[in-house]
Amino acid sequence: AQGVDTGGAGDQGLMFGFACDETEELMPLPIMLAHKICMQLSDVRKSEILPYLRPDGKSQVTIEYDGFKPVKVNTVVVSTQHADDIKLSDLKEDIVEKVIKPVIPKHLLDDEDITYHINPTGRFVVGGP
Repeated sequence: AQGVDTGGAGDQGLMFGFACDETEELMPLPIMLAHKICMQLSDVRKSEILPYLRPDGKSQVTIEYDGFKPVKVNTVVVSTQHADDIKLSDLKEDIVEKVIKPVIPKHLLDDEDITYHINPTGRFVVGGP
């Protein structure tokens, strides 16, 4: 399978968090934005805005800080399961425009200085649940 290391776990998973006053949810902004991106993935799939999406997905958000103040989103990673007939280039454009940009606050989004990794290991047709 793509992205699978036969000597290791074969998939990545990061979980982190701690109580803080950075967000209404009292969680760090990067994990809250990643959660909101995953919720948006589910919403655009269920509402058939992006009907080719399937239910498996994950996200990671990296934010640049100045001291303890978030300055801008630096990197967004989204891996999402999809139908076999969608082109990766179309998937990337749709995920950025219909999933990521509606979630990331505009004051933290600099289109000239952000890195998007959408399905960085390639096609993601087989997944769960």
